[in-house]
Amino acid sequence: MNPDQKPQSTMNRRKFIEKASVMSAFMIVPRFVLGGRGYTAPSDLITLGFIGTGKQAGGLQGSFFDTNEVKIIAAADVYGAKLQQFAGQVNQHYALKAAQTKYAGCTTYADFRDLLSRKDIDAVVIAVPDHWHSVCAILAARAGKDIYCEKPLSLTIKEGRAMVEESRKHKRVFQTGSMQRSWPEFRQAVELVRNGYIGDIKTVKVNVGPSPIPYNLPAEQTPESLNWDFWLGPSSLQVYNHAVAPGLTDDFWAKWRNYKEFGGGGMTDWGAHMFDIAQWGLNMDDSGPVTITPPDKDHPFLTYQYANGITMTHEPEGNQGLTFVGTEGNIHVVRGKLETTPESLKDKIIGQNEKHVYLSTDHYKDFLQAIRDRTKPVADVEIGHRTATVCNIGNIAYQLKRPLHWNPHKEEFKNDDEANRLRSREMRKEWIV
Repeated sequence: MNPDQKPQSTMNRRKFIEKASVMSAFMIVPRFVLGGRGYTAPSDLITLGFIGTGKQAGGLQGSFFDTNEVKIIAAADVYGAKLQQFAGQVNQHYALKAAQTKYAGCTTYADFRDLLSRKDIDAVVIAVPDHWHSVCAILAARAGKDIYCEKPLSLTIKEGRAMVEESRKHKRVFQTGSMQRSWPEFRQAVELVRNGYIGDIKTVKVNVGPSPIPYNLPAEQTPESLNWDFWLGPSSLQVYNHAVAPGLTDDFWAKWRNYKEFGGGGMTDWGAHMFDIAQWGLNMDDSGPVTITPPDKDHPFLTYQYANGITMTHEPEGNQGLTFVGTEGNIHVVRGKLETTPESLKDKIIGQNEKHVYLSTDHYKDFLQAIRDRTKPVADVEIGHRTATVCNIGNIAYQLKRPLHWNPHKEEFKNDDEANRLRSREMRKEWIV
């Protein structure tokens, strides 16, 4: 052996140590260095399936894409043309991202139950009309999926409570699509109220649209790619009209929300946003009003009253916002705008030792983080249910045209069988879940 030559075992050991050192250094390099800042490893992406692929789903698709934390792998809809358009947009997004000419990773389903049967889907985004929310969410919870469901949470009070119970039973993370809870102007308004900056709250004025009306549209020819019977689902049989299920060339929001068979009118559509902020500000996320009085000679507007004496009025005129009226000032908030009296409150910095509410700056990232941490998100299912209940008991008072007494803990009207029957609805047998 050459005196300068090292034994083979020594050389192999040295090479092994050198390689191990390189690998160790690679392993401890921060992820964002390897893949760019904001990079999420494929194994950390949360897989999503969309149930409902209409106009609202298109916006949600973009919001979830913007998180860079998900992979949309499936979609379901009863309207074939919308379903294919949605899947095409998903596939195009991923093709561009991977610098490929084609990508075909979003599987489509005509029946959402087939989507729920897939074991590789972590969570679902439910963006169907309101009359479908409870059925889709309950079956999703039973299938072990975490849930993002559009607002208002449910068409009826009993369906909302069932959604809470099923998601709790199956230990599901459930975010309601009340994204204003993740917007700064609404959080600032609520924290100003909670910390007494306008004194004691006397009343809250909520400006949203009216109650729904019975379905009264004329029959039209059903599009070839729409399964109208499936679209109706749990609701009673009605004739097709494109106003409630617009086609791809219709540039308007579907009007199913105006009809009591499918939605709750402006009371639940925008009300699920604005009554939600009122409930948040009044610290009533686990409760609600105790009396509801429809307009009469003493009440120009439908008036709610809480057990602590605070009142809240539904005033359809206005700009889809709400006003907190206190003994020392007012706070008016709409999307993108906060107005206060005194004016200086608008930019008031809430101190570290003052009262703060749940901090979320991105509704979709908040949902995804809650999935990872197995915690409740900013608009948990119970919150969504309580807000929808405020809207629904208001609609019931409008329908019956008389004052009602509500027990928010038992979730029933006091000594009123007629009102209590309106907490639920008749559903077609196949969809009673």
